[in-house]
Amino acid sequence: MIRFADHFTMDQLLLPASSFEFLKQLKQNNNREWFAQNKEVYQQQLDQVEAFTAGLLNMVNTHDVIETPSAKKALHRIYRDIRFSKDKTPFKTNWSGNFKRAGKHRRGGYYFHLEPGNTFVGGGFWAPDTPDLKRIRDDIAFDATPLQQIIASKEFKTVFGVLEGEQLKTTPKGYDADHEAIDLLRYKQFLVRRRFTDTEALNADFISKASDTFKSMRPFFDYMSDVLTANVNGEED
Repeated sequence: MIRFADHFTMDQLLLPASSFEFLKQLKQNNNREWFAQNKEVYQQQLDQVEAFTAGLLNMVNTHDVIETPSAKKALHRIYRDIRFSKDKTPFKTNWSGNFKRAGKHRRGGYYFHLEPGNTFVGGGFWAPDTPDLKRIRDDIAFDATPLQQIIASKEFKTVFGVLEGEQLKTTPKGYDADHEAIDLLRYKQFLVRRRFTDTEALNADFISKASDTFKSMRPFFDYMSDVLTANVNGEED
């Protein structure tokens, strides 16, 4: 049974099937005229997804401290930025959003993506800047054991499978090509993801599973936070 906040109803915690049906129709009719004709339906579905997001935000705040103040602020716009894209379809065909962890010493971000046939909950470090990437690589080069233990743990493998993210095909400059953890040193992104089927995403327990998935990221996030916020003496910057 889901129990965490009396002011949320079960309907608010459930992602409705109609939210996916709208996305399917939008994918087949991805143009401004159709969207304008169905703007009221879009708003109804958005309201329900926003209520679901509010419930999820409330849940995540029971095991982490989130800076994102509301579901409205968490959700991404459905309108695509097509200025520099070859794909000129004006609308996204998914609902998505992210929660920002509060404080400079809580690193990593939570992300959810709701789409027929492609729903997942994930997080991590999408585009670490050059100094952050160097700190991560330097720590791995010095001792890869902490990160290796996290991604080899039973919980990590069960929930996420493997560490994801773009990788270099060659050795990063300044590191030994024969390093025992060269596979980790090649990462440019450090991401984790758990996929859900449509049936799972539309089930009443999806919201709790999504929250639990975020919670399962904490060992990974805690490790990265220590690496990115500690100075050479191991003290917080």
